[in-house]
Amino acid sequence: MIHRGSCLCSAVTFTITGELPEISACHCTECRKHSGHYEASVDVPRTALQVSGEAHVGWYQSSQKVRRGFCKTCGSTLFWDPVFQDWTGVAMGAFDTPTGTKLARHIYVSEKGDYYDITDGLPQNER
Repeated sequence: MIHRGSCLCSAVTFTITGELPEISACHCTECRKHSGHYEASVDVPRTALQVSGEAHVGWYQSSQKVRRGFCKTCGSTLFWDPVFQDWTGVAMGAFDTPTGTKLARHIYVSEKGDYYDITDGLPQNER
């Protein structure tokens, strides 16, 4: 199975080969500030991710362990890249085709914004 996605202006496109694992919704302060709310993403092996328009991808080193990728032209949130792992998180909002997966859990709910409640019945992890 091949999944396709892009940023808002299509300067950056990507394909992911293979089944997508379950989705996590991260409510940590960094993800909320980077995405504008919480960030839903799917972790895929780097070998399964092909990116076109890499010159348009900007990287922000948000901690010693993580960098965040975004389109330098339109600002779309695209990637969450833990530098010491062999996978990359891809923002669910960037997919152009059906994903065939579902949200499975909420993480870092201890840092969630005070302006919303999580009421979908999915597992909620403090960290």
